[in-house]
Amino acid sequence: MKTVAVLGTGVIGAGWAARLLFNGIDVIAYDPDPAAAEKLRSAIAKAQPALAKLSMVTAGPVGQLHIADDLQAAVAKADFIQENAAERLDVKQDLLVNVSHLAGDDVIIASSTSGFMPSILQQQCRNPQRVIVGHPFNPVYLLPLVEVVAGKRSSDVVIAQAMAFYRQIGMHPLHVRKEIDGHLSDRLQEALWREALHLVNDGVATTDELDQAVIYGPGLRWAIMGTCLTFHLAGGDHGMRHMLEQFGPALKLPWTKLEAPELSADLIEKMVAQTQAQGANKSIAELEQLRDACLVAIMQSLRSFDYAAGATLKAYETRQAASASDRAAATIADADPCQPLRLHSTTVQPDWIDYNGHMTEARYLQVFGDANDAIMRHIGVDAGYLASGFSYYTVETHIRHLNEVSVHQPLVVASQVISADAKRMHLFHALHRGVDGSLLATGEHMMLHVDQGANKAVPAKPAVLEKLLTVAANHAGLDRPDGAGRFVGQGRG
Repeated sequence: MKTVAVLGTGVIGAGWAARLLFNGIDVIAYDPDPAAAEKLRSAIAKAQPALAKLSMVTAGPVGQLHIADDLQAAVAKADFIQENAAERLDVKQDLLVNVSHLAGDDVIIASSTSGFMPSILQQQCRNPQRVIVGHPFNPVYLLPLVEVVAGKRSSDVVIAQAMAFYRQIGMHPLHVRKEIDGHLSDRLQEALWREALHLVNDGVATTDELDQAVIYGPGLRWAIMGTCLTFHLAGGDHGMRHMLEQFGPALKLPWTKLEAPELSADLIEKMVAQTQAQGANKSIAELEQLRDACLVAIMQSLRSFDYAAGATLKAYETRQAASASDRAAATIADADPCQPLRLHSTTVQPDWIDYNGHMTEARYLQVFGDANDAIMRHIGVDAGYLASGFSYYTVETHIRHLNEVSVHQPLVVASQVISADAKRMHLFHALHRGVDGSLLATGEHMMLHVDQGANKAVPAKPAVLEKLLTVAANHAGLDRPDGAGRFVGQGRG
């Protein structure tokens, strides 16, 4: 999927466009609103900082954004179509019918609808087997969930292809096996939302109090385990069975009201006034930035445990790293093999900066650690190699801070293999400013090849060792880097 048509560029459509472009996919956007193009470009620009911070792997080239003048121009060259029109059945049906006649016969058409069943949407479409639901969550450029729903006439092959595509761009496609109004997640959200409206309407709680009741308690658990697994743990050693036996009778009590209250003028004013006060007079843009920063932090934390949304992010990064290695390999194929390898580059992010306005010590180590990983991938220590139980462990590190590094500066690492043998790899990285090539810092690392199962150093496998020794031989003619072998506090003379 190299080109995606995004039809409708409101909040959801713009979110799709931002995610797709960041993943190197060209976007052809269409929206009849005369001001849509300007709004879309603004929304994409606002999404970029959070997208750039989400993954620690250097992203590849971004896709190209094209604004189509009409529907035919939008879908004519598309490999995949994501529809995001207003949530009105007649509007979506008419649009999808037109798209199905204008698009290629086998192009998948996915609707972002939050409630309509695909069987209804595909009824009058040409080749209805390729019309499905791909329902994302706001902000689309960060949240990984996308509910993939087939209609009665949808093809299993199309569902598999759509899920593979969504996975490619860092999402967690959830196959909703039986179509139902509202799909899965929105039905769960709707139940909580209706109860919240009743509690505000009845004067029981304010919107702020209700949100506190979620974000300081169950919301934290939901981000990790959802509702069912959380309640499974509530049953103690006997799990869900004991939980239902103990708390099941309470389900018969009239605690909740599933019927939504009337949206009276008084209730609407309560909701508006209370949420505005709750936002502490921050603008929507300011609240969006806060939301995005918190979401990035949560997903990065979960990544450390390879769990829930963190597992999706980690798998996405693994694919990103492989793509980065391929791009680096293509770049160095024409380079002089006897010069330091330039396998890793990045840009200084705002949250990398300390109270002095310079990059923190931890981020220097991160950049050099990423350069170590790039070297490992270069010599064949890929995901398959790691899965076999072997890797390189860093056993000694020395970093020199030679120049100040500020926000948004492009960074390039030049890596030299000083020496290598069957079990060891001695690396020296020079961190340069991408604009002028000035030297900013150096990192020296000794790494041991380890059998992770036996927890001891062992010789690298032949293919990896051969590549490593080849690089070491190529670098043997280079001068020993200035600063190699230094100790902390050593004078410069």
